[in-house]
Amino acid sequence: LFAGILITMRSHFSRRDFLKLTALGVGVLAARPLRALADLFPLTDFPPGERLARNCTGGKVAIHARPSTRSPIVKEIYEDTVLPWLREVPAETPDYNRVNQRWVETPEGFICSDFLQMCRNQPNEPLPALPEGQAGFWAEVTVPYVDLYLENPPARSAWARNYLSRGALPRLYYSQVMWIDQVKVGNSGNIVYRVNERYGNPGDIFLAEGAAFRPLTEGDVAPIHPEVDPNEKKIVVNVTQQTLACLESGREVYFCRVSTGVGAASTSLGEHITWRKAISIHMAGGTVDAGYDTPGVSWTTLFVGDGVAIHAAFWHNEFGMRRSHGCVNCHPEDAKWIFRWTTPTVPLEPGDVLAQWPKGGTHVIVEERLW
Repeated sequence: LFAGILITMRSHFSRRDFLKLTALGVGVLAARPLRALADLFPLTDFPPGERLARNCTGGKVAIHARPSTRSPIVKEIYEDTVLPWLREVPAETPDYNRVNQRWVETPEGFICSDFLQMCRNQPNEPLPALPEGQAGFWAEVTVPYVDLYLENPPARSAWARNYLSRGALPRLYYSQVMWIDQVKVGNSGNIVYRVNERYGNPGDIFLAEGAAFRPLTEGDVAPIHPEVDPNEKKIVVNVTQQTLACLESGREVYFCRVSTGVGAASTSLGEHITWRKAISIHMAGGTVDAGYDTPGVSWTTLFVGDGVAIHAAFWHNEFGMRRSHGCVNCHPEDAKWIFRWTTPTVPLEPGDVLAQWPKGGTHVIVEERLW
């Protein structure tokens, strides 16, 4: 099972009514010149700061006067609120229900870092056209979030329907990687990308402001330590400690905290091998009441045949605690390092590679161990 986010459906009117309104909007837009279309996609004016904090919980989060749940609540912020991330500090009074005891100071007060995605606001100079001879390119979101416009309604995926049912535009978030297969230039000079998913897309196609995306380069997928014998590389996932270590000839070269499966969806113990890697993939599964549907899951390294993977997670910052649907959730930077270090090597084109079975992948051990 893939790790993902629980889907909550909230609506002030019926989905059918909203989709009628959406379809009407599409008809109106189709009759307008491209300039009007391009002008619909200005980037959000995010607060200044080298690092920003986005409420990634999908609900309200409390801001406290001090870095402690026992201190007064100053205010509450809703999902996707973005504030300057000033610094991280330790909790004044430990919360023994949590592994993470770090808090983030913002101009408004202190927030438990579990609830925040650290992000940046780094708009780009968008490409005026697809690179010559290419059908598209991979691109990473480099702003806290970017709104999407559905080009081919009605929405097919549950995640997009979730936004639309609440009267909101679907969004992509910082660090997500998507496939761009068209570039549209309006009379105003705005450049709009057509955003697709190359692997796992149920059929939705979106338009978004091109400045929100940074095209990936060969450096983003360049192998790490390729001179090391692949047979000497090993990943050890400790589900007891919620950690991941990359080893070369028994020597640890990388370490990070992770979130593995919880309850009945616990990550499979034992010895495995990486068998498929994809720069980005759409993940979905579960039931209607307890399912998930997540686009643009980046730096995905699959190691169990039923779809369990090591991959980036942008929807939480609770690394060190079990909370996935079976996968190994990592901070995006950690997932990217692991993706580049493991085999098989994945080039930008096609961005998805199967290992040569039974060899060709990296050895993965998932174990329970206190120390």
